[in-house]
Amino acid sequence: SGLGSASHFCGLMFMSAIGLDLKTTGYKGTGPAMNDLLAGKIDFMCDQTTNTTPQIRSNKVKAYGITTPKRIASLPELPPLQEEGLAGFDLAVWHVLYAPAGTPKEAIEKLNDALRYALMDTSVRARFNDLGTDPAPLEKVTPEYARTHLETAIKQWAPIIKKARKYAD
Repeated sequence: SGLGSASHFCGLMFMSAIGLDLKTTGYKGTGPAMNDLLAGKIDFMCDQTTNTTPQIRSNKVKAYGITTPKRIASLPELPPLQEEGLAGFDLAVWHVLYAPAGTPKEAIEKLNDALRYALMDTSVRARFNDLGTDPAPLEKVTPEYARTHLETAIKQWAPIIKKARKYAD
């Protein structure tokens, strides 16, 4: 949904992996895109399992694979695209809590502790499963990891973002 979104990047990665330049259609969210997919107006879409798991589980759409290198517990029947022959296909959506620059370190630590505590709660973990995703391992739930991960992602995505510009015109 939308230029520059993870769904858009996924589509660009898929086109690159299969060696085709397909026509892309930008949407203002998963809802309109899913409606067109269900109506047969588009052939396929890339989107987060957090948005599409209900349609996958109800067999309203056929999911062919996930973009992460490992299967996810909530949809174990879906193979990673790497298992399907698309070597190196690795796209995971991740979320980070941000605070304004200059936020005291103690406040950041309190926020991080609260997040880690929430991610250990069984009801929170169950909700993640309902949404078709797995929470991050606790060793990755740190400000340092988030910073490093963001820096790595910027380097990884720079070539794909440059390619995406041709679709922005």
